[in-house]
Amino acid sequence: MSKVTYTVPNISCGHCVHTIKTELSDLPGVASVDAEIESQRVEVTFDEPATEDKIIALMKEINYAPA
Repeated sequence: MSKVTYTVPNISCGHCVHTIKTELSDLPGVASVDAEIESQRVEVTFDEPATEDKIIALMKEINYAPA
């Protein structure tokens, strides 16, 4: 298992957090997603077939690109 943390400047509300958690959780290999409004951080725990490149690509696709 790998764990990465990203700063995502455009997290501003509960809907943002819900969208990020829902979308990233659907990515095969993602075990858990934690997103916080206050810190604007997203923590993702994952294993194969998920990769950091796939996670970042999906975050960009849903308009929550890491800083």
